[in-house]
Amino acid sequence: MANNLQQLYGNIDIYLFDQLLKGRFDGCRKVLDVGCGGGRNLVYFLQNGYDVYGIDPNPEAVAQVRAFAKELAPANPLTNFTVCKAEELPFADEIFDLAICSAVLHFAADSNHFDAMLHSIWRVLKPGGYFFARLASDIGIEDKVIPLGDSRYALPDGSERFLVNEQVLMEYTSLLGGELFEPIKTTNVQGLRCMTTWCVRKSLIPPSPKEQGRSRPF
Repeated sequence: MANNLQQLYGNIDIYLFDQLLKGRFDGCRKVLDVGCGGGRNLVYFLQNGYDVYGIDPNPEAVAQVRAFAKELAPANPLTNFTVCKAEELPFADEIFDLAICSAVLHFAADSNHFDAMLHSIWRVLKPGGYFFARLASDIGIEDKVIPLGDSRYALPDGSERFLVNEQVLMEYTSLLGGELFEPIKTTNVQGLRCMTTWCVRKSLIPPSPKEQGRSRPF
């Protein structure tokens, strides 16, 4: 059984797997993985006829995911996988049904970088499209992280990350013109770090000029 699941889904993020089991993305056809790495979250999509794209700033990761995709889905163009940064996505507006961004946003250098990455991803997402993100937060370990400036913190696990909290995520959800399709969930790893799942659906109606003019959370 374990081997069968591995073949079907690979080493998928467990919370992305949860959304697949719920059938959340059954109606999606065009999928983008922002920060795809070697493609661990793309096995299911490649094997089930989705039009799959991926970007990563690491050329070695993109070479790896291309080889991976060629084996699993020969009809999926290898040119769909591109070396670039999340804040510089080379795609037209509103073309993806689903954007995945797992363990990427917390590498933002500062609040401007975070905002640029997020708006870049949101730009290429169709109205009604889904955004699935996993990122580090201070939820549950607020008293254990050390501020380094501009929302970057030293974590008890020895790493440095850009951290968000529930208020920031909810404010961005509203600012972008989206709505949660799953409650915000956070996994606390023995008080050393916390990873939060943020699942947002883009509204079919664009935000009003007043909403677009609101200041960002940071």
